[in-house]
Amino acid sequence: MDYDRAKELKAFDETKAGVKGLVDAGMMNIPKIFIRPPDELAHESNCVKSHLQVPVIDLSGIEKHDRRREIVDEIRIASEEWGFFQVVNHGIPVSVLDEMMNGVRAFHEQPFEVKEEFYSRDTTKRVRWDSNYDLYLSRAANWRDTFSISLMLSEYIDPDEVPVPCRDSIFEYIKDASKLGDTLFELLSEALGLKPDHLTKDMECSKGRSIVCHYYPACPEPDLTLGATKHSDPSILSIVLQDQIGGPQVLHDNQWADVQPIAGGLVINIGDLLEVITNAKFKSVEHRVLANRIGPRISVAVFFTGVTVPAKVYGPINELISEENPQVYGECTVTEFLTNFYNKPQSKPLYDKSGLARIKPIPQE
Repeated sequence: MDYDRAKELKAFDETKAGVKGLVDAGMMNIPKIFIRPPDELAHESNCVKSHLQVPVIDLSGIEKHDRRREIVDEIRIASEEWGFFQVVNHGIPVSVLDEMMNGVRAFHEQPFEVKEEFYSRDTTKRVRWDSNYDLYLSRAANWRDTFSISLMLSEYIDPDEVPVPCRDSIFEYIKDASKLGDTLFELLSEALGLKPDHLTKDMECSKGRSIVCHYYPACPEPDLTLGATKHSDPSILSIVLQDQIGGPQVLHDNQWADVQPIAGGLVINIGDLLEVITNAKFKSVEHRVLANRIGPRISVAVFFTGVTVPAKVYGPINELISEENPQVYGECTVTEFLTNFYNKPQSKPLYDKSGLARIKPIPQE
């Protein structure tokens, strides 16, 4: 009865030390602000865990016609049935992946006094770190800290704005991940029966990106909290690099399926806007990250968001609409979609798929 959640949230925020600060202080029990509501915990005890694994797609031999056709078919099936897949032999050197992970770790493991200059809840800042961007809105805080860089409004960012420990690795990784993104959009275009450059040239899906670097400290009571709440991504496509600890799960056929780490592999998932663009042919599915007694876990997500400025309208591709496949979604700009996503009614969980539902379907005759 004496618990003042707002006060506890403010006190945690004002430390500017994040979840890692709690662990460094020797905390043995997680604060109440991180404990999931009783109804969620009760539901969790009844959840069925799937032993299925998300598809793994080998991109080697992509330049050969027959092999490329096989890869396109695998991507089409994975995008329709799972909304998730992993890729191996994707062309990004292991050394670049390792340096990216090392850079993220180096940033997060600096003394908090050094990181403090980047701490901010101002979502308009292009370079910032915080713990739980939705801290004051969520039902329970997540067990993670996040450093992010936004390239949505401009492709260029001054290197001096990026922290030294991860500066070189981030720029190298963004370059390689962007190239891979172009390749994936070509394959996805072909999987839709369109010309290879439809999603890149015509739709400009590979324009506009943000990179989000998560740090999940070891958690003393992982059954009581989450590393990331169930959500779908308010973007077009995501490329995720994760370490070997594990924790991500995908909701498939109403069961949680683990996304097992693969050395050198990358996780790809369909975002909400790609579901809109493909007229629901490709699915944006809900996923989450479990907390873990082992840690820290590190992951790096590159989100492709599409064109924000000047405003570009995204909606279902005309070629994918027919009498047999009527139009499912309306149209919106990236800004409109994100505004809907972040300004949901208080009765709606911040991370649910109501952002998609609010792109009103076209009335059918």
